[in-house]
Amino acid sequence: MSDLVKAGDTPRGDRPRRIWSADEKRQIAAESFQPNASVAVVARRHGVNANLLFTWRRQLGRAGLVRRQEPVEIMPVAIATDNAPTAVATPSARGGRIEIVLSAGERVIVGADVEAAALARVIKVLSRR
Repeated sequence: MSDLVKAGDTPRGDRPRRIWSADEKRQIAAESFQPNASVAVVARRHGVNANLLFTWRRQLGRAGLVRRQEPVEIMPVAIATDNAPTAVATPSARGGRIEIVLSAGERVIVGADVEAAALARVIKVLSRR
């Protein structure tokens, strides 16, 4: 045993280790799933390490005890690498879809209601390749 750590000492000094009940974990995790909630802020408010809160969220989510308030929306995207002519953005024949062909030939097909900032990030990453 190290000279610096004596038997009976806790790594955090004089503070005893906190034991959280299942209800407390569930309540704190549920609070962190609220819209616009920050895991770091919720963890700080309750005196919990943010990594521990992420662990609780994962465990409780797998057990079906805590669920996100709003569903996660995933936008279908297709990338094709054939050598099609370059186009800026054109509505697809399927209506409500946009096909973007990059100069290297990659195609990005998204819904017309795609968030512009998210699409810009995708295009920026693809154009670097």
